[in-house]
Amino acid sequence: MTDSAIPPRVLLGPGPSTVEPRVLAAMSRPLIGHLDPEFLRIMDDTQAMLRQVLCTDNRMTFAISGTGSAGMEASIVNLVEPGDRVVVVVGGVFGQRLAEQARRNGAEVITVEGEWGCIVDPDAVASAIAGGDTRVVAVVHAETSTGVLQPLDQIIAAAHAQDALVIVDAVTSVGGHPVQLDAWEVDVCYSGTQKCLSCPPGLAPISFNERALERIKERSTPVRSWYLDVGLLEGYWGQDRAYHHTAPISMAFALQEALRIVCEEGLEARYLRHRRHHLALVAGVEAMGLQMQVADPGHRLWSLNAIRVPEGVDEARVRRHLLMRYGIEIGGGLGPLAGQIWRIGLMGSSSTENNVLLVLGALEAALVEQDRPAPPGAGVAAAIAALNVTPEETSGDKSP
Repeated sequence: MTDSAIPPRVLLGPGPSTVEPRVLAAMSRPLIGHLDPEFLRIMDDTQAMLRQVLCTDNRMTFAISGTGSAGMEASIVNLVEPGDRVVVVVGGVFGQRLAEQARRNGAEVITVEGEWGCIVDPDAVASAIAGGDTRVVAVVHAETSTGVLQPLDQIIAAAHAQDALVIVDAVTSVGGHPVQLDAWEVDVCYSGTQKCLSCPPGLAPISFNERALERIKERSTPVRSWYLDVGLLEGYWGQDRAYHHTAPISMAFALQEALRIVCEEGLEARYLRHRRHHLALVAGVEAMGLQMQVADPGHRLWSLNAIRVPEGVDEARVRRHLLMRYGIEIGGGLGPLAGQIWRIGLMGSSSTENNVLLVLGALEAALVEQDRPAPPGAGVAAAIAALNVTPEETSGDKSP
């Protein structure tokens, strides 16, 4: 057998995003043991940078060996016991997954649902939280399936008023949107490496505050997962450095380098870059006569842009055209939005001016191929005009 050549791709889907050459080079370093003093130093360095990126002093801030879904499961399995009342905010696929995780751990799950493409009403969530002895509230900050950025402040306040812990899914927001765990008083937050951190998939950054750790210690039943038991993982990631499992060494090298790149750019500069390219893409999309799935501009993700498919257009054919003709990967819809939206990711290293202009031009060509032409060049021209406007820095961008 001969090795198959990997064709060049421009990764503009819902993940993974483009990985910097520095990160790929880091992965090629010689392996060392997962208890080697040098690897323990790398773990310390990675934890320090994760705290910086997540804006937290939480001592139990580390990387789960697994993708973002492992971070989701770790959050639920450690905090939820059989019979616990858990309120889950469901505005898309990943809210549904949180609810399913809680059910599988024996919780009494109360879902508060919203239309896909809109935020879930915080007042409705607050009412559900107050409707019983709520132990945990789980919410997706950045819903990758719809492109919605969910406001968190009212939900967190309502949860803490009932002494409930808050789990936040920030898989598609960490590194691309402001995420401030301490200021927002988030109890547990997890993410993934392959989105705005521009690292290969395989690790799940996660952070537990002292309130959450204390609740775990008070459990009346053992954590159902040995592998994801934070009490055991604390022995490895804490001061003792006791053996727990064989860590993915090469992925740890990659995450360390990816976090270095994030910190070198600076969080504020990184957020402004994501916002600027999102606004340029939106300007181009609307100039082409297309519509965003999320109607309210203030509730749109900068990192994941959901675009409505025009009536009569075969959305899968457009994606195939972009991939095979131009080497551009974008995503389709999930669940009830299957066939109805395109999902264009501008995450991490994929969030560039060139990629915005490239995907708009390719999308115009794909629509022409289906006899649904947009005004020639309008999308690219509108994006260029938007890119020439300096985005203002607003304090509102930092709020939850």
